[in-house]
Amino acid sequence: MKLLNEYLRERFGCKLYKLSLSADVTCPNRDGTLDTRGCIFCSAGGSGDFAADRGKSIHDQLREARKRVEKKNPGGRYIAYFQSYTGTYAPVSYLRRIFTEAILEEDIEVLSIATRPDCLGEDVMALLSDLRRIKPVWVELGLQTIHEASAAYIRRGYPLAVYDEAVRKLHAAGIEVIVHVILGLPGESREDMLETVRYVAASGAEGIKLQLLHVLRGTDLAGEYEAGRVPVMTLEEYTALLKQILPEIPDSMIVHRLTGDGPKKLLIAPQWTGDKKRVLNTIYRELGLTGRG
Repeated sequence: MKLLNEYLRERFGCKLYKLSLSADVTCPNRDGTLDTRGCIFCSAGGSGDFAADRGKSIHDQLREARKRVEKKNPGGRYIAYFQSYTGTYAPVSYLRRIFTEAILEEDIEVLSIATRPDCLGEDVMALLSDLRRIKPVWVELGLQTIHEASAAYIRRGYPLAVYDEAVRKLHAAGIEVIVHVILGLPGESREDMLETVRYVAASGAEGIKLQLLHVLRGTDLAGEYEAGRVPVMTLEEYTALLKQILPEIPDSMIVHRLTGDGPKKLLIAPQWTGDKKRVLNTIYRELGLTGRG
């Protein structure tokens, strides 16, 4: 198993900082195509609460995002990360303009786009194939779980076969795939979560993001939590879970995230995730990963 920063240093010769951007798009789970409520855990920001202002140009978003990390990364290199909502859910002419604007910036090494497996039409695939001839392109797929009962509960809106087909198409086009998995979904056992991770590993995805379930204000999950139907893990429980999960991840797969932190102004539970430094230090210490991040 290899963590992202270690991999980036090997591949690009330095740590790359992510610049979180907004494509100013929506999602089929919000615009009425599939639903109007969004996924049950998704905030009004479309899982992009740390992304830049969607009303500004990509150039301006990048400039402002650089300012936020320039003290930590003077003269550094970056990943342009289209994080919020469904990053490929727009006319391809618009997507071509904004993605090209980002990828052509001199200090951008990688273009990374978060999207849904059911939003990769042939025109989008052709665009991604064109872009990867300029610089590496990563597509981050929101799978979350392989279990259909859980997928229905979170209102994911597509069957597992759609994920399989998306990975096949992306690999055929030479696009690297990173898969988002949520750990701690209501009703899922440890074995259920392990099965999801094993499935993602077997699918050939190049990377995985492990995300602890967060309960955020303004989501339907918050109502479920308040009704007592959403248990949340302690830090000790989550660390113990990671100890079981990480050995299932092959050496060829990059771990892009070991946990996650919701915006503090929206976070209801688990509150311990708000102290990101303590959380990561605990995980690294308990898992013997010191020095590898």
